[in-house]
Amino acid sequence: MIPLCHPYVTNEMRIAVYHTLKTRYIGQGPRVDEFEKDFQRFGGYPVAVGSGTDALHIAYIMAGIRPGDEVLTPVFTCSAANQTLLHMGAELVFVDIDEQLNPDPIDIARKITKSTKAIVTVDYAGLPANYSAIRGLAEKYRIPIIEDSAHAPGAMWGDKVVGSFSDFTTFSFQAIKHITTGDGGMVVCQKEDDARKAKLLRWFGLDREKKLKDMHHWEGDISINGYKYQMTDIAASMGIESLKELDNQLVYRKKLVDKYRELLPSSILLDVPTDRTSANWLMTVLVERREELMAHLEQKGIEVSPLHYRNDRYTILRQFKNYCPNMDMLEHKILCLPLNMQVTEDEVEFISNEIKTFYETK
Repeated sequence: MIPLCHPYVTNEMRIAVYHTLKTRYIGQGPRVDEFEKDFQRFGGYPVAVGSGTDALHIAYIMAGIRPGDEVLTPVFTCSAANQTLLHMGAELVFVDIDEQLNPDPIDIARKITKSTKAIVTVDYAGLPANYSAIRGLAEKYRIPIIEDSAHAPGAMWGDKVVGSFSDFTTFSFQAIKHITTGDGGMVVCQKEDDARKAKLLRWFGLDREKKLKDMHHWEGDISINGYKYQMTDIAASMGIESLKELDNQLVYRKKLVDKYRELLPSSILLDVPTDRTSANWLMTVLVERREELMAHLEQKGIEVSPLHYRNDRYTILRQFKNYCPNMDMLEHKILCLPLNMQVTEDEVEFISNEIKTFYETK
């Protein structure tokens, strides 16, 4: 089976974990600090946490979202983004998709009100959303953007790297992401004071640096109710080495995507705007007779999946169902093809030929 997704773990990552396990720190320690410092290449002030969901939760708190607040959020994304808002008691307003399956700025403009407290975006498949339009709306209404960039480390909006322009940007280091720590995440703040607060939130509200300086006589206070969201040095040691491989991954993934786009029928391809550069985490196409095609490809040893689903179909989020005509039109066409560091160009050619064969013969 040609895998849809696959973890990318190098020997350097394995060696780094081995050496970390021989040290005093296997929980949060100096490797977490080092990983955060390395991650500054994406701009802002990074704070490492235990998962991408942890990062989202902290970002939502930092953005000031409270129970009952109205939040514009993608209808098409990983459910974690919206389940976290649900835990917080927010009033979700689902935003439709655009041609790239990202949040539609036109729909955001249609649904934004004086009661809107935040806009959540997603950089689907690795392609940044249309921030030229979305940021204009956020600035007009003076509300923060929380950018879920789980798919898009290294992606660019114009000449700006993802992580350098939204109020809060979150990343995921889950097993099959570009950068993996087994599981982990990062929230990037644009203000240093916000990052300090985020560090309190991730560790019970405690000022860890002050406590460690005088561990045996510390008599500090807890002024903010935090969580146990910290990253471990084991995870950070993987992340440090994984981050070094990101540029190579971006080059290889683009090579595979370019091959797909050369070989597949243009009618099933998503348009790629020229003002953005994708990190190419997913190779998504829009196909007719999706279930039949999936069955055909799986018979040929090709793993495929829609991967994400519209969130308002889930029982826990159905109460927030909203008018999303583009999602209605495309939801049964979305399909993701194998794209990872294990896939070869020959396999991309094989997959593309099988898709063309399916539509030519059936």
